Amino acid sequence: MRSHPSRPRTPGALVSLLACLLLGTVALGGCSSLEGSGDKGYVTSDGQVEVVAPADRGEPIELEGEDLDGKPLSLADLRGQPVVVNVWWSACPPCRVEQPDLTEAAAELEGDAAFVGLNIRDSSSDQANAYVRTFDVPYPSFYSADGKALVPFYGTLTAYTVPATVVLDAEGRIAASVLGALPSKQTLVDLVNDTAAEAAADDAAAGEDAS
Repeated sequence: MRSHPSRPRTPGALVSLLACLLLGTVALGGCSSLEGSGDKGYVTSDGQVEVVAPADRGEPIELEGEDLDGKPLSLADLRGQPVVVNVWWSACPPCRVEQPDLTEAAAELEGDAAFVGLNIRDSSSDQANAYVRTFDVPYPSFYSADGKALVPFYGTLTAYTVPATVVLDAEGRIAASVLGALPSKQTLVDLVNDTAAEAAADDAAAGEDAS
C-alpha cells in the first residue's frame, strides 16, 4: 500500500478523456496506458492499492446521474461519511469474483459508510440489473453505459480500469483507490475504517481547539 498525491484534474485532460469516451474507446482501451488488460476490457491482476494523504487530496467528486432503474442518484447526498464507489460491468469476470467481498464489506460497514456502484459498458440497464439480482448487490449503482461518469475521477481512474474501487472521505474527496479486483474484503474494510478514523481525529482536534 503506498501513498501518493492526487493528480491534477486539468480542464484539457478532462476534455481529452471525455472525447475518448464519446468515441467509444472505453471498450478498446484507447485512453489508457494501463498494462495487464490485454484485449479483455478489464484488469486481470489483484488490485493495486493507493492511499492519498489528507493534505494531498483534491476537490470533492461531483457526480449526479441515474441509477439502474432511472431514479436520481448523487454522490453529494452521501457526504458526511466515507463512500465506497465500485466500477463494474456485468460481463467482467473479475467484477464477479470480487462482488461477494464488496457485498460482505457493505454489510459489515453498514451505518459507518455508504456504498454505490458505477456501472459502465452494459448496453442496457437490464443486463446490469440481472447482475444485481444474481449477486444480491445491496446498494444502488449509477448507470453510465458510455462511461461519462468516470470523468470526475480523472487522475485516479482510467476508461479501461475495471473493476476499480475508490474510497471517498466524508468531504467527498478521493482518500484511497484499488485498481483491479479487491485483494480481499478486509483490505476494503481497513481502507474505509482508516478514512473514518481520520475524520474522528479531526473532529476531536477541533473540539480541543474550541475549548
